[in-house]
Amino acid sequence: MKPINSVIVVSAIATVISGVPARAYEEGPVEKGGTIQGKVIFNGAVETRKIIPNKDLDVCDGPREEPLIDVGPDKGVENAVVYLAQVAKGKAWPAQAGQAKTPELVNHNCRFEPKVQVIRAGPLVVVNSDPMLHNTHGYYGKRTAFNMALPNQGQRIPTELERTGTVRIDCDAHGWMEGWIYVVDNPYYAITGADGKFSITDVPPGNYTLVAIQSLTGPEQQSVTVAAGKPTELTIELKKQ
Repeated sequence: MKPINSVIVVSAIATVISGVPARAYEEGPVEKGGTIQGKVIFNGAVETRKIIPNKDLDVCDGPREEPLIDVGPDKGVENAVVYLAQVAKGKAWPAQAGQAKTPELVNHNCRFEPKVQVIRAGPLVVVNSDPMLHNTHGYYGKRTAFNMALPNQGQRIPTELERTGTVRIDCDAHGWMEGWIYVVDNPYYAITGADGKFSITDVPPGNYTLVAIQSLTGPEQQSVTVAAGKPTELTIELKKQ
């Protein structure tokens, strides 16, 4: 069973579900920016899916159970994405991996690495590090974002994700593989760590809609006010929808 993103009707975050052309974002200095920090939690039962590889077992490993949501002993959710919707102006985009590098999606041991990532609208490189064919397929909802065959180890194919939205990734050759790319139009985002904690810095003072999303639960949103030069603490509970 594959997790399905829930449809959300709030106009402020509808672009993340439907996928629309990225809006222009203006980079500039932030005076007395605040910080949004906190924790994403999940109190429900952790469901799993059975992975039964049926080919390329020397690379893909054997049968296993994988959780549909990674939850620590203190209920913190790992790999949840937290972001601010509709921010028109603010801090500069961060460099990828500490440098000006195009984001990559790597097929490795019949898994996608990273499993979850956030990128700005624009280029992406799909990489095959395995010694057999992967057919990497990305979707905005039911609409194909890209579909490419990578038969050779070390192969790299560039593509573009020009629309904001949630992109689910699978492999047509290895049906259990699944990954997620969240394409955003501003740099105010974070991915939670193993403890479920996150921090979004240099936020211009003001009122915002904060969204937390994970593939099993779908998005949760709440209003947040950021004061100049001060931290705002939040706890966000994800619920299966």
